[in-house]
Amino acid sequence: MIYLKKATYLSDYKIEITFNTGEVGIVDLSDVPQLCEAAQPLKNLETFKQFYLDEWPTLVWPCGFDLAPEMLYQRAMGKDHSWKQAC
Repeated sequence: MIYLKKATYLSDYKIEITFNTGEVGIVDLSDVPQLCEAAQPLKNLETFKQFYLDEWPTLVWPCGFDLAPEMLYQRAMGKDHSWKQAC
């Protein structure tokens, strides 16, 4: 199972993410507010910067929007996380 160990704001809509695999990657989430109606509050960059890791841990915003670690892994690392590697 893939999950987030750390998320650090970089600039604009870019976040550096450390995964439980030890891999570190950068995700550009600038398209998310346009793609997802629930992410509309994130169009405001100050709101976007308010992300945190919840208890799962995954990336969450106070407005209730979150992103799955698997999707973030795919974007950051350019590959799917294999469940076989985790077992």
